[in-house]
Amino acid sequence: MDLPFVVATLTRRGLLTPGRPIRVASQLGALRRWGWSLAGELRQAAARDPGRTAVIDEQGAELTYGHLLDRSEALARALRAAYGLHAGERIGVLCRNHHGLIETIVAATLLGVDAVLVNTGLSAAQLATVAEEQRLRVLVHDDEFAERLLGLPDELPRLDERAREELIANALPGSLRPPERDGRIIVLTSGTTGAPKGARRPTPNGFGPLVAIIDRIPLHTRDRVLIAAPIFHTWGFAALQVCFALRATIVLHRRFDPAATLAALVTHRCDALFAVPVMVQRLMEVPPPDPKPRLKVVAVSGSALPGGLATAFMDTYGDVLYNLYGSTEVSWASIAGPAELRAAPTTAGRPPHGTRVAILDEVGDPVPRGQVGRIFVGNEMLFEGYTSGADRERHDGLVDTGDLGRMNTDGLLFVDGRADDMIVSGGENVFPSEVEHLLAQLPQIREAAVIGVPDAEYGQRLAAFLALHPGETLDPDAVREYVRHYLARFSVPRDVVFVKYLPRNATGKVLTRELRRYYD
Repeated sequence: MDLPFVVATLTRRGLLTPGRPIRVASQLGALRRWGWSLAGELRQAAARDPGRTAVIDEQGAELTYGHLLDRSEALARALRAAYGLHAGERIGVLCRNHHGLIETIVAATLLGVDAVLVNTGLSAAQLATVAEEQRLRVLVHDDEFAERLLGLPDELPRLDERAREELIANALPGSLRPPERDGRIIVLTSGTTGAPKGARRPTPNGFGPLVAIIDRIPLHTRDRVLIAAPIFHTWGFAALQVCFALRATIVLHRRFDPAATLAALVTHRCDALFAVPVMVQRLMEVPPPDPKPRLKVVAVSGSALPGGLATAFMDTYGDVLYNLYGSTEVSWASIAGPAELRAAPTTAGRPPHGTRVAILDEVGDPVPRGQVGRIFVGNEMLFEGYTSGADRERHDGLVDTGDLGRMNTDGLLFVDGRADDMIVSGGENVFPSEVEHLLAQLPQIREAAVIGVPDAEYGQRLAAFLALHPGETLDPDAVREYVRHYLARFSVPRDVVFVKYLPRNATGKVLTRELRRYYD
């Protein structure tokens, strides 16, 4: 990434504002010694703004950057003393969003230990599989998950919330040196179709990744940011990294509640919100507070925005919505800002600076503009492969996202869906997302999911699962006629199933395997 662009972006966002010389020198020294790992980012923030509030959570914790670093270092020393952890080993982190989760991840990176961020929605069987496949040395968990751990091996040490606090309180004094290797962050794939896989995330090697994001999403130094997206998810963890780099004040809730989130945005005078699309949808289902939050940015990622949601949200809260399209494997691919979402509410936007996006056919050749193909992405933060040793297909430094999409003549990216979700019905290719976006525009429908199910005559047929707003009704034939009016006949769902809610994982993605059980 070119230096003038980096300097210009950092200046616009307030990161090059002059400060006390001794603190600036300490800040730069922390980055030089510890690099751009989460530990390095926290150290530079604590060196520059030690008294600034770093984290506020709903249980009353309010920690400055200096205090957060002290607690993280104490936990690192205690973990090393108690369990003999060494660089390259792995610990599991099964926690919701609160300061203890952050301290645990930072403690791991201080030691060069890999932190496996465990999805809080995993079953007991999936947890056992993760513990075995990831070769966990220690599992740090919130108290609420204790019963879910009963099937884990007895020899796997577990630290609940009280034990973690005791380790911090009783840690022996001492200093930490930069580890011989960076501790990796291992993010588990969402697991909507089966057991999750561990993806090794690289450590940033400079300002490039930060600049790529904040150039397009106008976050500034010392903003106040509520991270609603789970931090164990790629998007939530990215939000944490950005906040540390910006020396922001981070507001956390363990569970997402739309009314409580809106109240916290007002109470804590938040400038920005990081969320997943289903959370934004839930915010629209409760009355906006008076006064409304003073938000400058609502940044979402993790799944497609339902049809009409972007426009409706911005009509209520202003043109502050930014949609980042990416994945655990490629980090980010494109970003859509308010103007782009106004013009094309379903677009994934444009690649940020330093990112390449290519639409390729089955043999890896580019397809013409407007034609659907496989989406490949290249940037500074491509994953290093799965912990199993497997990888995704790569072409010329680009990684396959597993999604199908197209680029229009204006350079806007549109994602049509997962390659393995495309339905072939009677020889015609159908993308469920197109039908879902259309159905979501019906005022009676709260949320919609469309899947392919086996059909003796056509190979597959479409099934629509619809959750309605309270008190609303819809006739299945009316739903079919509505789709028939706008789309081709092969896009009309022959099955229309009404459900109370759609099954989702902890990051808001619909669990299609649960829907297919209707046909087992």
